[in-house]
Amino acid sequence: MKTSSLLVFNLIVWFLLLASHVFSNDYTTFKKLALPPGVTGPGSAVFDRAGEGPYVAVADGRILKWKGPDTGFVDFAYTSPNRTKKLCDGTNDLELGPICGRPVALSFNYKSGDLYITDAFFGLLVVGFNGGLATQLSGGYKYLSGIDVESYTQNVYMTDARYTPDSTGRVLKYDPRTTRVTVLMSGLAGGGGPSVSSDRKYVLVPDYVNKKIQRYWLQGPKHGTNEVFLANFGSPKNIKRAANNGEFWVALEKPCQGLRVNGSAMVLQIVPLTQFLETTVAVVQETNDALYVGSSHTDFVGVYTN
Repeated sequence: MKTSSLLVFNLIVWFLLLASHVFSNDYTTFKKLALPPGVTGPGSAVFDRAGEGPYVAVADGRILKWKGPDTGFVDFAYTSPNRTKKLCDGTNDLELGPICGRPVALSFNYKSGDLYITDAFFGLLVVGFNGGLATQLSGGYKYLSGIDVESYTQNVYMTDARYTPDSTGRVLKYDPRTTRVTVLMSGLAGGGGPSVSSDRKYVLVPDYVNKKIQRYWLQGPKHGTNEVFLANFGSPKNIKRAANNGEFWVALEKPCQGLRVNGSAMVLQIVPLTQFLETTVAVVQETNDALYVGSSHTDFVGVYTN
């Protein structure tokens, strides 16, 4: 077979294999985990090392924990020492942010059990497994929009970027042993959340405005450099590791989808998030064969199952 014919044949096989995964009919059953009355903005959904949760950060300054359908969501933690339930519970007023707090993203350190939090007003914080008032670790940021804790090294990776096209966004690493913050990347346009690969070799970072995902290499011959990982699939927000090692779920705002990709930048699956078409999607978190979908504008967490 000639080289050109072989190339075409391989492309056809690749497309057929891809299509069989991408256009699957998984995750067609949908239900809502309702937030307490008047509460909105679950832009994150994480689970602890015991599999309990989801824990969600909401607009009124709290982190809530799901305790099952009979109990619903209950208070777990908060970020502002000045917060009062009378003033803050149920509020969506950003003017009250310096008093009530506004947690944006969450990530567990599965080795210690601690929950790390990024807050629009209080920066990087951490709270123990008993919850309560979180401890501020580092402040003075523009807007910490995303976070991922790599539990083996315990390093914390964050994005400091607003959802604006000014290209001033950064990827940061916080080392809990030294409390030092290092800038790994700059020049990003728009916020979102990073995700470290399961082999700890690189971190994927959304470049929201430019509709790209960047890869920053943490190890290997490309250490300290970045490259375009995936482009032109929509506006990526938070990226989370999938259940399968080496795979990720990307929350796409436009179009409103969950995208499963592997470390070779191959799209394995596209899940239309049709119940969120009238709003935006912030995160897609896979746990126990279900997709937990959070939005900064809803009063529920969506759960997609087979």
